[in-house]
Amino acid sequence: MLKKWMSVCSALALSMVLAQGAAAASPVDDAQAVAAAVEKMGVAMNHPADGPTLGQLVMDDLSYGHSNGKVQNKAEFIDALVSGASNLTDIIQSDQTIKVVQDVAVVRNTFLAVTNDAGKTGKVSLKILMVWKKLDGQWRLLARQAVRSAA
Repeated sequence: MLKKWMSVCSALALSMVLAQGAAAASPVDDAQAVAAAVEKMGVAMNHPADGPTLGQLVMDDLSYGHSNGKVQNKAEFIDALVSGASNLTDIIQSDQTIKVVQDVAVVRNTFLAVTNDAGKTGKVSLKILMVWKKLDGQWRLLARQAVRSAA
């Protein structure tokens, strides 16, 4: 009886491990999903009236750092875009790298944008570091920090 019980437990444990492995996304799949989320964020920032999409792409505990040292939380970040206080009229993201470690992704890229903040047109060239976290199967921005690029 004990031998039979051990066989059943072993089979159950093995099937759980196999099912978990099959359900888990591969690092390549996760990196592609993160890249899609980054792209979706860029589009949403370029069309800020879409506040609900922005809200779905960021974590409630968002820490959004700008190149001037200003740090915003989720509400401040979304409000600045939706209100027009921060207005990005053209966004180009390039030189992107993505490193996925379990449910966290570290993304680095170059961010070029034309701005129109408070009626003042400008251009920014930034190096960006983002931390994305997978929550309920969706990649969401947890933290972002920008520094001015020399180029």
